[in-house]
Amino acid sequence: MRDETTRDETTKRWSRRGLAGAAALLPAAALAATPAAAATGEGESTFERVMRTKKLRVSALSGELPYFDKDLVSGKWTGFADAMALDIAKVFGAELVYVDATWGTSVLDLQTNKVDLSFALNPTPQRALAIGFTEPLFVHPYGCIAKPGFNPTSWEDIDKPGLKIAVSVGSLYQTLCKQYAPKATSVGLTSSDACILAYQSGRADIVLLAAIPGLAAIGKNPSLGTYRMLADPVIALPSSMGIQRETDTRFREVLNAWIDYNGGVGQIRQWVIQGLALEGVKASQLPSNLTF
Repeated sequence: MRDETTRDETTKRWSRRGLAGAAALLPAAALAATPAAAATGEGESTFERVMRTKKLRVSALSGELPYFDKDLVSGKWTGFADAMALDIAKVFGAELVYVDATWGTSVLDLQTNKVDLSFALNPTPQRALAIGFTEPLFVHPYGCIAKPGFNPTSWEDIDKPGLKIAVSVGSLYQTLCKQYAPKATSVGLTSSDACILAYQSGRADIVLLAAIPGLAAIGKNPSLGTYRMLADPVIALPSSMGIQRETDTRFREVLNAWIDYNGGVGQIRQWVIQGLALEGVKASQLPSNLTF
């Protein structure tokens, strides 16, 4: 009887030691996935956190139509990124939570876990060092607004001595001007708004702009003329959603499936066009070769 009691106690001691040893050998990720860790949100992936909290945190940029805008009286958000964010939140059965941001803070907000998702980011190599990206929502083409009577359709058309092209200093526009229109005179200014003012005052013949800001400018001020796409070559950059870099790929996979579906049925194009309409852009002002 005494021998059996001793064996039982020894077995219990070894069992406790075995459990402790096994726990010590578990990877940190496995420990973080315990119910206690999940309850505090420690070690959770974005997918797990959104599914647990039923909240989707998105960077919001007030005053940035056609992407985002907020009515200061009602607090209601509008814009095509708002429409997309609401639809994505429905997929997760989650409440949409906006976090005030700017274009300059969107990447940092993802890195510091303030948001789960940021819209309309070009996946540059530098940004890819810090955050992850979805597939492109759309490919954003480049073109220009040109002086009355001048109807360029290619980069060669604007690569002429005597033509003055307004570009914001340090931007991709300036790089493109140097590369594809070196014979023209580059007029470097502080911002796209300053470029448009230079064009209006006659100090520039052309303003280089990506399609969305270019069309938005025309929508707000039709007297600027017509937005024209430039080809040969077609310059276009992907516009993606920025997400946190993590090993759990489920959040990215859901977003990519959402993009594939809504892009395939033409819904993404419709949301963008509806957002542009908020800036006064009419269907007749959209170039026939617009790619999104």
